[in-house]
Amino acid sequence: MRIALLTYRGNMYCGGQGIYAAYLAREWQRAGHDVHVIAGPPLPDLAPGIGLDTIPNANVFGLPLREWARKNDPRTLLTPVNLWELGVSRLGVFPEMQSFGLRLFLRWRELQAKHRFDVVFDNQSLSWGLLGLQVTGVPVVSVIHHPLHLDREADFAVDPRLHKKVRRTLYFPLFMQQVVAKRLAKIVTVSEASRREIERCFGIPEKDVAVVYNGTDTERFRPHPEVAKQADLIFVGRTEDRKKGIGTLLEALSLLPRHVTLKIVDGRIPAHGLVPTLVHRFGLAGRVTVQDRFLETPELVREYSTGRVAVVPSFFEGFGFPASEAMACGLPVVANAAGALPEVVGTDGHAGRLVPPRDPRAMAAAIADVLADPERAARMGRAARQRIERSFRWSEAAERLVDVFEETRRAAHRRPRAA
Repeated sequence: MRIALLTYRGNMYCGGQGIYAAYLAREWQRAGHDVHVIAGPPLPDLAPGIGLDTIPNANVFGLPLREWARKNDPRTLLTPVNLWELGVSRLGVFPEMQSFGLRLFLRWRELQAKHRFDVVFDNQSLSWGLLGLQVTGVPVVSVIHHPLHLDREADFAVDPRLHKKVRRTLYFPLFMQQVVAKRLAKIVTVSEASRREIERCFGIPEKDVAVVYNGTDTERFRPHPEVAKQADLIFVGRTEDRKKGIGTLLEALSLLPRHVTLKIVDGRIPAHGLVPTLVHRFGLAGRVTVQDRFLETPELVREYSTGRVAVVPSFFEGFGFPASEAMACGLPVVANAAGALPEVVGTDGHAGRLVPPRDPRAMAAAIADVLADPERAARMGRAARQRIERSFRWSEAAERLVDVFEETRRAAHRRPRAA
């Protein structure tokens, strides 16, 4: 099958979407499919032999115009799409998904003439441009990792003031995604929890959304027993993302004995962000260490091994790579019973403990219970790795998605043409 894999922001270190694209492309290539990645910057690091076309952007979002102009040639803005991107970004709109789809549509005739794609697989841009691609006769399937409505709801819960709500509503392209998602050939997602939220937020019935779990690279994410333990607890994730629940974790830590320590791995911690603010508020100085630079994957794997227990306090995860990666590294997990985390960690207690969301006392009690018996924690870590090896393989995810593509193509061919 000839697959066009779209990812508006392709790098693996930008978040789960980059990991998703890189591993699926690798597995489809290994299975003999012709996969071609079409990506926006920062670009993905792909396996040798996988084709890549770049969809550039002006990258004006989040920078004062003077600062942008010092680093770039202002004349590059003198195109309709770049001027639009500049204008809406000054209003607080995040334009990358819209502009990626529009630029792709403008190049689509050239790309399709060259590659003759059988299917387009969109990595949750849900951009207007996808409707134009689909009109050309190629079915478009999109994955929704989780609805962006959940990010907005998390922000509203933190700061419910009207002007903040207006700013966050402008930021997320929810209207575009709601319109586009209902008109694509097929929607897939990565967990049952996300499927339920897609029905709630997009109005697409659960029965019409296919669930294909993510994988985890157990060859790279594996135990390193030679690495010395540096902290009792380890948290990996974006601490400024309100859904990740760092506040609950730090409050839980304040309820634990003073000898219990935490390492936070996040390459984007602002000087006046949540972590320094809450560490000061809860009196945790000396108990929290921070790894605040971007890590290559081998470095990240070793960081997991410096902790005894991984904690995932998220209020929602569409899948939860920090949980599955920690489990693959042989760590027991304490996680909120929220989103897809029960699906990843399991509900039988063999690989980790699940606690009610936003309950620091319950989280502290679960952490204390796991830390109290090192031998039992080690057994949980072994069971955690076995669970990931058994249930979450990228090769299986890629194979199941091809089944979805084939079924979608057959349905498109059976559909009567308009008169």
